[in-house]
Amino acid sequence: MSNDPLHGKTLEFILNELVAHYGWDELGFLVEIRCFQFEPSIKSSLKFLRKTPWARTKVESLYLMLLKDAKKDSQTPA
Repeated sequence: MSNDPLHGKTLEFILNELVAHYGWDELGFLVEIRCFQFEPSIKSSLKFLRKTPWARTKVESLYLMLLKDAKKDSQTPA
């Protein structure tokens, strides 16, 4: 079993999770790439991210931060 939190997660899954959590406007602010800011769509974003390693790295890093925050929140007593 892998300790990598990205293991088994597709780029499409990660992108859908980020859009569901932040929305396109916030995502475009956090990761400044045109495909998030102007007429965003999952399809166009995936196409760009698959051929642009630096952008993919930023998206994956943001997703890891989201996972870390969610884990921290779930451990905090109400």
